Amino acid sequence: MTHLCKMGRVGVSLLRHISSFPFTWTCCFHRGPLAGSRPWYRNFLPSSNYQHRRTESTAPIQPIDDLSGPEQRLLNRLYEGLVGGQRASLAESITLVETQHPRKKELAQVLLQRVLAYRREQESRNGEKPVAFRVGLSGPPGAGKSSFIEVVGKMLTGRGHKVSVLAVDPSSCTTGGSLMGDKTRMTELSRDMNAFIRPSPTSGTLGGVTRTTNEAIVLCEGAGYDIVLVETVGVGQSEFAVADMVDMFVLLIPPAGGDELQGIKRGIIERADLVVVTKSDGDLVVPARRIQTEYTSALKLLRRQSKSWNPKVVRASSLSSEGIPEVWAKMESYRDAMLSSGELQARRRAQQKIWMWSLIQENVLCHFQNHPNVREALPHLEERVRKGAISPGLAADLLLKAFSSS
Repeated sequence: MTHLCKMGRVGVSLLRHISSFPFTWTCCFHRGPLAGSRPWYRNFLPSSNYQHRRTESTAPIQPIDDLSGPEQRLLNRLYEGLVGGQRASLAESITLVETQHPRKKELAQVLLQRVLAYRREQESRNGEKPVAFRVGLSGPPGAGKSSFIEVVGKMLTGRGHKVSVLAVDPSSCTTGGSLMGDKTRMTELSRDMNAFIRPSPTSGTLGGVTRTTNEAIVLCEGAGYDIVLVETVGVGQSEFAVADMVDMFVLLIPPAGGDELQGIKRGIIERADLVVVTKSDGDLVVPARRIQTEYTSALKLLRRQSKSWNPKVVRASSLSSEGIPEVWAKMESYRDAMLSSGELQARRRAQQKIWMWSLIQENVLCHFQNHPNVREALPHLEERVRKGAISPGLAADLLLKAFSSS
């Protein structure tokens, strides 16, 4: 799902017909035009001659011109509070980008454009280097991710860093609710004024990374947090989707968990920049050392992702804090090596393209599902597929034909 060739049969077919979309949006992104105003997204596009004058592709982005007075004041208040480092403004801004309300989604994009411009200005003063370090942490349930983050976060705030934690909690598939338990597990860090913890539900998103997580990272960086930690739900191989939005992907694994190399599949191992064997204390020190040796040998067999960095395997204990400074030292070594080679900056540029196509796929599918012809034919075709009267492939082709016939 990282780019067009992986979007699948439906996604590719939909994109062939995207030119026929009327710009009266009917999907979850925008369910109708704004009364008395031109579509908001056209304010972010180059001039109308763009298709014929490709040299103007770098035209400056125009601000949205149909904001009401209260909306202007809201965005100004959020932006000023955000860049001023106010945690309340950051929390309210993240709530804005997470909303499903069509108009508020548009306001969130305006706010994000201002924050992105502010961040680019900071990076230009920093020698075109990122002002924040993004770290994704994943691992199976029970690996001690929250405990590890709290210990590392407290150590970093003690060293003068500002740490933000975006923790994704699993949602119930029946009620849609989420416990949001990370703040209760990170009691010390949640009281630290140099730390910001934002739990959010998965909302059914595979891998525990929501579409707004990437935007929340941008807002945290705009608020002055130089370390952004993204904790995912440990539910399986899909959890390494977070690797496409962070600078470094850290895999946490507990010792004495059975056949480790079989239980943690290759798909997630080969994306890890650092493997941390947690709970390396007491009676678990011996199995932790064994697991460290096994993973060190296994990583040597995998193809390197970076020319500047070889993945490492380290042990740490959140209970005794043993090994925690060494883990952060490895993270700093990774960041320095990737920055000096330019790979970190290139990785961020590639990630932006990946997430653009991911959001395109999501919204195109939303258009497809809300198309009148598709909604009319869908129940009948679903019933025939369920009974085995027609194949799923034929049903998909018929739905696509109904979609494109208009």
